[in-house]
Amino acid sequence: MTDPILSLTDARLTLDGNAGPVEILRGISLEVEKGETLGLVGPSGSGKSSLLMLMGGLERATGGRIAALGQDLTAMDEDALARFRREHMGVVFQSFHLIPTMTALENVATPLELAGKPDAFTRAHEELKSVGLETRADHYPAQLSGGEQQRVALARASAPRPDILLADEPTGNLDGPNGEAIMELLFGLRDRHGATLVLVTHAPDLAARCDRVIHLRDGVLDLAGATA
Repeated sequence: MTDPILSLTDARLTLDGNAGPVEILRGISLEVEKGETLGLVGPSGSGKSSLLMLMGGLERATGGRIAALGQDLTAMDEDALARFRREHMGVVFQSFHLIPTMTALENVATPLELAGKPDAFTRAHEELKSVGLETRADHYPAQLSGGEQQRVALARASAPRPDILLADEPTGNLDGPNGEAIMELLFGLRDRHGATLVLVTHAPDLAARCDRVIHLRDGVLDLAGATA
């Protein structure tokens, strides 16, 4: 049996609030296998997005251990985490996070350029074509619809061929038809590149397409609600 691509052991996250420390995650132990699609669901405030951020090294755990591809993320400094994400992870946010002064093509090419890829713009154009936006390559984010901006964000996340693709409510800001289109693209990119996909969602249709669904409640795994 191969080692899990993601492994969390008693992972904890406590943040300082106005009234004192607030426990966001209270001891999460979880393994994700290579090629698996895992859905994270639960009520608002249950810790879903925080758990996803820990998996991506975007938030630092205050306890426990988090490993990805056999590397201990909790032992890395910020520079090492940034390099690891650049080489192995793609992240898609609900609010797109595109650079407003860059065209769609430039947004997608940016992580490839940072990784020193000589064919950054060729690959970026291929990724835009794969999400149906080759004719919008020279448009800026403000000139694109919400659905188009999320397509650019998906192309940017998948362009470096990440081992792990993390998506935080990727359809949350979109209407039904656009959300359905993004869902199809997200799973299509996973299939094309063979990435392990972990996503946070409130959408039952999106969760139902995952290999496994993990329920969170009050910062802990709700094992009674877990499904395979």
